[in-house]
Amino acid sequence: MTDAPPHRAGFVALVGRPNVGKSTLLNALLGQKLSIVTPKPQTTRHRILGVLTRPDFQIALVDTPGLHTGAKRRLNQYMNRTAASSLADADLVAFVVEALAFGREDAKVLERIKSSHRPAVLVINKVDHAQPRSRLLPFIGAMSERHPFLEVVPLSALKPDSTARLPAVLAAHLPESPALYPPEQLTDRSEGFRTAEIIREKLTLRLQQELPYGLTVEIERSEATEDGRLEIGAVIWVERAGQKKIVIGEGGSLLKEIGQAARLELNRLYGRRTHLELWVKVKENWADSVNALKSFGYEGS
Repeated sequence: MTDAPPHRAGFVALVGRPNVGKSTLLNALLGQKLSIVTPKPQTTRHRILGVLTRPDFQIALVDTPGLHTGAKRRLNQYMNRTAASSLADADLVAFVVEALAFGREDAKVLERIKSSHRPAVLVINKVDHAQPRSRLLPFIGAMSERHPFLEVVPLSALKPDSTARLPAVLAAHLPESPALYPPEQLTDRSEGFRTAEIIREKLTLRLQQELPYGLTVEIERSEATEDGRLEIGAVIWVERAGQKKIVIGEGGSLLKEIGQAARLELNRLYGRRTHLELWVKVKENWADSVNALKSFGYEGS
């Protein structure tokens, strides 16, 4: 009779430039939505922990803001620090790049990984978009020459079958350890945080150009009613009075549309009807204010 393989557990930081699909990959691995996803770069602002538990391993996946250059605003600096801190604390790094698209920002992230001296697995995302396919193998070869990655895993985060192999690959390089979290725990983030992120996702999807980067969402109240509903009151903070008018829309139409989209997703998340009230308020240049960032939950800002 052979001994059972050792149980492994540890932290895996999903690291890469903005918009390579880290949040989509986290959601795919967990089998449910935890990180919000939009086509706009820098949608992820916080460290998002997702716990993947299997009989023989537990992976604490850490979705990080995309490491980016030219971070002049305090919010962007906070995001870069958050990503760098998650990298430093990880047992293993999953360096996520886009197939056939390794550029200057990717190279800077790789330099961060090298200086962290953390072991790394290369995850090549969006391989289904790689055209022509004949370029994919040479791309993998060139990436392997850039760094001694433990393994290279090509996949498409939008296709569940494509990600099936990755958890076992990551777990094989984690330390022998008992589980770090109870098996039923999905994340260390509160319901209030997830609610605010869902509202911000709907805002980001609906609003154009630069405005999503000048707003944040704060949950002021969340309470259950006697008839079983969940009543939520949230404030959308913007940086200028002109932005407030845009978010509200003509006769309140845009705010109503965003509230309805958020409410439908919150109903699914909490498994009950929600009543959502949204207000839009102005806090001048909050993204450059240390005090405002702290008050809005940007820890360590």
